[in-house]
Amino acid sequence: MHWPLLLALEAAWAGLGQATQHYPAMWGHYDVCKSQVYSDEGLTWDYMACQPEAADMTKYLRVALEPTNITCGDPAETYCALENPYMCNNECDASTKELAHPPELMFDFEGRNPTTFWQSTSWRKYPKPLLVNITLSWNKTIELTDDIVITFESGRPEQMVLEKSLDYGRTWLPYQFYATDCLDAFTMEPRTAQDLTQHTLLDVICTEEYSRGYVWKYDKTVRFEIKDRLALFAGPRLHNMASLYGQLDTTKNLRDFFTITDLRIKLLRPATGATMVDENNLSRYFYAISDIKVQGRCKCNLHANSCVFDKEKLVCECEHNTTGPDCGRCKRSYQGRVWSPGSYLPIPKGTANISQVCDDELLRCQNGGVCLSNLRCQCTVGFSGVLCEKPHCESEAAGCGGPDSARNTSCPSSAHLLLLLLALATASCWPAAL
Repeated sequence: MHWPLLLALEAAWAGLGQATQHYPAMWGHYDVCKSQVYSDEGLTWDYMACQPEAADMTKYLRVALEPTNITCGDPAETYCALENPYMCNNECDASTKELAHPPELMFDFEGRNPTTFWQSTSWRKYPKPLLVNITLSWNKTIELTDDIVITFESGRPEQMVLEKSLDYGRTWLPYQFYATDCLDAFTMEPRTAQDLTQHTLLDVICTEEYSRGYVWKYDKTVRFEIKDRLALFAGPRLHNMASLYGQLDTTKNLRDFFTITDLRIKLLRPATGATMVDENNLSRYFYAISDIKVQGRCKCNLHANSCVFDKEKLVCECEHNTTGPDCGRCKRSYQGRVWSPGSYLPIPKGTANISQVCDDELLRCQNGGVCLSNLRCQCTVGFSGVLCEKPHCESEAAGCGGPDSARNTSCPSSAHLLLLLLALATASCWPAAL
């Protein structure tokens, strides 16, 4: 009697399982940096590539506007609706909380009624362009993992540029151009993210997809498509992450493309809703943004699985004997080899590329010392130093050859020291002990 129902439930569960398998977690997990394992040497650490979880990065940014007086409300101003020039009952007054539209309302909780939003002054100085720069800064390198989405409360701008910086705002590169007419605005042929291929993924394009066709109530968002670009390597449902990881590991330009320290939104021309600007009612033309979404993670070079917000700054909690804001250098006394980032491959653990002190090839422990797990030299009695290269008697007043030396051992020869220095020449930094 209940068999048809049970079979239907089983089919639905199987379908749900298949669906979830087609949508893996973005960029994989890589949430563990090390685990303890048993080996021939006993209980040791197994190191893996790791990275923080993706998060809403708008919680940690600073926003700056140019010009600084571009926000409406000082002085108070009344605005007309773009779709109805006779509906002029929207007031902006910076001195009244209920009527103010400051920049922080671009990043507050959405879902309120009425919607909160930032708003610019009107285009009262037409025909002079109404230009606004909105700069989002993290003071930290981050990796984008999902689409950048900007929601406009007014009409979407007819001309706009999204830019990125990799050096904390010192220099800028275009990410994408937006216009109702790309040829006229930027002398570029219009394209969409769907037109890109693996070979053209890094191209900077101009799209008309988010500017043409004014529909005030529904078409509010402007996107920069991260997922569509990732799908060129991982497949339309991001099921082949191994292919994407391989490309990210071997193509620096590709990883840099999704990496930023700052974003800048350049608003160049507001929505007009018509071919001609109504010069008798310029209070219809302005910018208003209710929400900006930026999903990403701290860049920690696959050497940390946690990133903390401390003293108004994001900092990686580095593992693998690394340090720095992005885990971009070796810790002191762990500089036996050149620092390198971790690797996503082989899946699923990746490679930690842990910073080492010694090995059994170029950086051997001296004077009978034994290298323990590439992390430190266990020196014999009478010697110390990163590679056991220093006799204890060096610190005595008479030196190693003095009659009062506790160990009548001659100091290392010049040839020995030269070989040691040559071996360490592959290091990115010098150990503090040398």
